[in-house]
Amino acid sequence: MIELQGLTKRYGDKTAVDRLTFTVRPGVVTGFLGPNGAGKSTTMRMLLGLDTPTSGDVRIDGRHYTQLSEPMKHIGALLDAKAIHGGRTAYNHLLCIAQSNRIPRRRVDEVLETVGLTAVAKKRSKGFSLGMGQRLGIAGALLGDPEILMFDEPVNGLDPEGIHWIRNLMKGLAAQGRTVFVSSHLMSEMALTAEHLIVIGRGRLLADTSMADFIEKNSRSFVRVRTPQRERFKDVAHAAGHTVVEAGDGAFEIQDGDCAKLGELAAQHQLVLHELSPQRASLEEAFMQLTAESVEYHAHGAVTPGAPVGAGAPQGAAAPGDQPGDQPAGQPQWGAQWAAKKPKNQKKGR
Repeated sequence: MIELQGLTKRYGDKTAVDRLTFTVRPGVVTGFLGPNGAGKSTTMRMLLGLDTPTSGDVRIDGRHYTQLSEPMKHIGALLDAKAIHGGRTAYNHLLCIAQSNRIPRRRVDEVLETVGLTAVAKKRSKGFSLGMGQRLGIAGALLGDPEILMFDEPVNGLDPEGIHWIRNLMKGLAAQGRTVFVSSHLMSEMALTAEHLIVIGRGRLLADTSMADFIEKNSRSFVRVRTPQRERFKDVAHAAGHTVVEAGDGAFEIQDGDCAKLGELAAQHQLVLHELSPQRASLEEAFMQLTAESVEYHAHGAVTPGAPVGAGAPQGAAAPGDQPGDQPAGQPQWGAQWAAKKPKNQKKGR
């Protein structure tokens, strides 16, 4: 179990994490959501003792991470799949971790088999694709056979088969009674994987609830109806006390409707229906609704087909990221650096 109590982290005058209090319980997959800059990665780093909290407390099974004598046997984490020595083989990378954490050598073969990398165990990791690197990082998290697993963007770079695999892996680990805490921006995948959600924005807790309750409270549901007898249907529905809204594509949306009752109402008045379907908002829609006021980095304007990107910006205006205020504190001005840097093979006058 993971417990946070009033966890706060400040960098100068910027508060990255602001008094977070929540518990990640065993037996379910808990999703950790928030816009870019919300403080998710900082929170995960503090869980592992990589960043020191300004105030508050965070505990792993009742203890601070630094108090765990063999931490990888308590919590396994994937924060950065690229944190691999490229000159080592996949097997030796995991063996080094195992030996430094008093984990039996046999676990290396077991986790390589689990993540599907046995065939490339003797290959150097610098030649791995992004998806293979993700699998190797997940293998490292599983190495100590821990009761708590924490993954940051675990499906990044995986193909459809890999995404299906990691989804079932996380569900299987939770079914064993383990604590599974996963952060992802891929809402469609999170909706299929997580049962509980922790949502933060600008470092503050926005929601700590089940997936079903989160979607219900932060979105609207309605019944969609299409019929060739539009005016008659509207009269009948209004008479029955329903609010009917035209959807603009020839269909109606009934906010307070029930499919079964609407079907019975149509049959009673001998109305022909071409569509009668319940509509429920997606996790993405609910997330966007809740976090609309917490987004720190906004993109402005759409790209017109055939027009250069950024053509809609006022003449002479700087692109996002070229102004110090558009970058997180301490981050380099990448746009300015690359604009000033010429390719090595570029010749004069070309």
